[in-house]
Amino acid sequence: MVRSALALAALATTAVPGLDVVATRPPQRATTDFQTTGLLDGGGRHWVIRAPLHPAAGASLEGEVELLANLAPAVDAGRLPFAVPRPAGFAALPEGGRAMVYRELVGRPLDLDRLTGGPGLSAELGRAIAAFHELDAAVIADAGLPVYDAEAYRRRCLAEVDEAARTGHVPSVLLNRWEHALEDVALWRFRATPVHGDLAPEHVLVHDGQVSAVLSLADAHVGDPAEDLGWLMAAAPEDALDAIEEAYALARTEGPDGHLLDRALLVSELALARWLLHGVRTGEQAVVADAAAMLRQLAADVEDAPAIGAHEPVVVPDYTWEDEDAWADVADDGAAAAADAGRPAGTEDGAPAGTDAADPEDADPGASAGAERQPVANHDGEPVPDARRHTDRAADTEPLNLADLPDFLAAREADAEDVPARDDRRG
Repeated sequence: MVRSALALAALATTAVPGLDVVATRPPQRATTDFQTTGLLDGGGRHWVIRAPLHPAAGASLEGEVELLANLAPAVDAGRLPFAVPRPAGFAALPEGGRAMVYRELVGRPLDLDRLTGGPGLSAELGRAIAAFHELDAAVIADAGLPVYDAEAYRRRCLAEVDEAARTGHVPSVLLNRWEHALEDVALWRFRATPVHGDLAPEHVLVHDGQVSAVLSLADAHVGDPAEDLGWLMAAAPEDALDAIEEAYALARTEGPDGHLLDRALLVSELALARWLLHGVRTGEQAVVADAAAMLRQLAADVEDAPAIGAHEPVVVPDYTWEDEDAWADVADDGAAAAADAGRPAGTEDGAPAGTDAADPEDADPGASAGAERQPVANHDGEPVPDARRHTDRAADTEPLNLADLPDFLAAREADAEDVPARDDRRG
């Protein structure tokens, strides 16, 4: 049940002996699970009381209390670069369960608009999340909190999608998109780590440009590290995501996870399905209507978007074709020099590296007489000249010494200045 701030202040005085509360202050908020109120004592010290609003939240709080005790040594040893709440006392609630009281931590809730590209707060946030993911999984398991491996977490997401689909409020575009991602085995090859599970701006405190504290760890568990990045995919400025991802990756000892952000995107979209399910389970029609409207908007936004996990092929810029031509000239000159020396190109002492020159099976089948190469075109539709076009010219040149390569390329660039630009050649 939701209580007045004064009622919570009275509970706090029973939780901490000698606590003299003289005023209530921010933060003062109530979610679907917890009510939180700030307090001021007679000595000018700030406190917070956190009370569960239903039995399930009360059970989660007990797990959080155990976890906080396990995290304190990691904070003291510097393995976590931020503070976490340290319970100072508990107050029994008339309906069952108990409220937790702790000293308020330094910092203000994260303002996502302050996240920018490059070093700074974005990088600090990435490192802070990585530090939590680097913790030993036993820290979570010993607190009695859930532990999922990659396959168990994937099945959990599938079950949520199936349940959301039965409500009739999820557009088919989203169901197909999510099911495709959940069935793509390449996305689900990761090592499960400790995750916060409910990161949001109000749960991350910032002071002097650094993450100073992390709050509300009742949903912590071992699972997919992408869970703690989904909220950023949904709400952080676009130019900050690269800085967060880079700092995060550098701070992890685990090898690169090529699909981390793909799964984070999926997590950000599934958050709407979870909001819908919350409304259905609690019978709050306003929540159901809000979630359904957001799901319809998301379906419109992603209707023509690539599938989750799909990556656009890299288009090679035009100038790389010119570079290829230049290196083809070098190769042709080397071939001519080798011919003058009486051995095949690319060999030492007459044999290709790693082959037997007397073995005809090592010969290039495409080099036989009469073999033709298919013309190659670049992405502008213009033919790329065959790399053998300089063979006759190269046969008349002196062998190219590698020490002369810089001068050779400089001469090539000088010659190129006299060639009309691509657009001019098109006439």
